[in-house]
Amino acid sequence: MTQATHKLSHASLQQAAHWYVQLQDEDVAPQLQLQWQAWLDQHGDHQAAWLYVQRVGQRFAPLQLEGNVAGRVLREHDARRMTRRSGLKSLLVLGASSLLGWRAWHGAPLQGWSADLATGIGETRQTRLADGSQLWVGAQSALDLDFTLQARVLHLRFGEILVETANDAGRPFFVDTAQGRMQALGTRFAVCQQDELTRLDVYAGAVEVCTAGSAERRIVQAGQQVAFSAQGMGDTRPAQSAGESWIHRRLNAEDMPLAQLLQTLGRYRHGHLGWHPAVAQLSVMGAFPLDDTDRALALLQAALPVRVQRLTPWWVSVEPA
Repeated sequence: MTQATHKLSHASLQQAAHWYVQLQDEDVAPQLQLQWQAWLDQHGDHQAAWLYVQRVGQRFAPLQLEGNVAGRVLREHDARRMTRRSGLKSLLVLGASSLLGWRAWHGAPLQGWSADLATGIGETRQTRLADGSQLWVGAQSALDLDFTLQARVLHLRFGEILVETANDAGRPFFVDTAQGRMQALGTRFAVCQQDELTRLDVYAGAVEVCTAGSAERRIVQAGQQVAFSAQGMGDTRPAQSAGESWIHRRLNAEDMPLAQLLQTLGRYRHGHLGWHPAVAQLSVMGAFPLDDTDRALALLQAALPVRVQRLTPWWVSVEPA
């Protein structure tokens, strides 16, 4: 599930996916078309969810709007009832859904197009920086490098990285996210930036964190983890090996919320991977393969009170059992 789709309810997304499956048949009954149209008109979230599903579906089972029942009815419906204002709104929704669909297929939001380093779905990268530091970039991540005579700065736009800094006493090493700045104090650490939150795990040395909005500061020591927003930091917790296990193509979960694990798995598979809010906070333990996300989902289903629902091969949701 992409960051943008978190703004749409799980129920709307699932309903849209069900409608999408039903409306693929050219012989759809008129009554079903009317029911779909009534659902579409109920709420703007339904329209955004429908367009998101449609765009994602096009990447896997090409949907020609000229011949598709839902596309044809939607055009006729718009021609009859769309005012200038609602028309502009619909164009904005369509543009947003086009972006969402592009993300779901290619694995990088628009703000990643111009990044110095960017990865797609399932792609990771290891590189040695100009100062000798080691950098690992996780799937669906993007960052910029800004190395000067005064400082070494990584700007993480989204996704996750693992850093092992080289010693350079004259140039401090920083990692910036939208939520704040982290200064490495001779260290190995992981940073994950998603959903208006940054998570830091420190494995060696220490990292000083300063939040962007409140300017709250804290030094996080080796073996510790902290999550922070621009407004402040959460409690310091034990560091999780998940922040570095992905470089070995597996995800180690240690009392990890299921939603966090599924968010990570979603960066390693094409299509939509969602979850019902009721299962989001289930605690997960174990090691899960990132090169075989279907197997990882099967392991979750065997260990937790959940079921993996596949409406199509590219639309998967984890629901309460």
